[in-house]
Amino acid sequence: MPDPAVPGCRLRLRVSAGAARSRILGAHAGALKLSVKAPPERGRANGEAVRLVAALFDLSPSEVSILKGETSPDKVAGLALAPDEAARRWAARSG
Repeated sequence: MPDPAVPGCRLRLRVSAGAARSRILGAHAGALKLSVKAPPERGRANGEAVRLVAALFDLSPSEVSILKGETSPDKVAGLALAPDEAARRWAARSG
C-alpha cells in the first residue's frame, strides 16, 4: 500500500484476465481497461496489471499497488504520482 505521506493518486481499472496477450486497451467507462495474459489465480493477473500500469506511467512496479478489488475485474490502483503529473503522463502517451 502506498505511504500516505507520499503524494499519490487513484486510478480505476477494468482488468480482463486470461487474455491472448497483455495490453492496455484504453479508457472505457471511467476506467483504464487492460487485458492481461496471466490467469486470475494467486494474484498473478494483479501482478501483471500492476506492471502494465507502472510501464504506462513510467513508474516502477513498487510505486503501483492494488488498493481495492483484488479478486474483482474492477479495481482501484494507487500510484505514487501526483494527480496532475499522472494526467500529464497519460496525455503524453495517449495523445
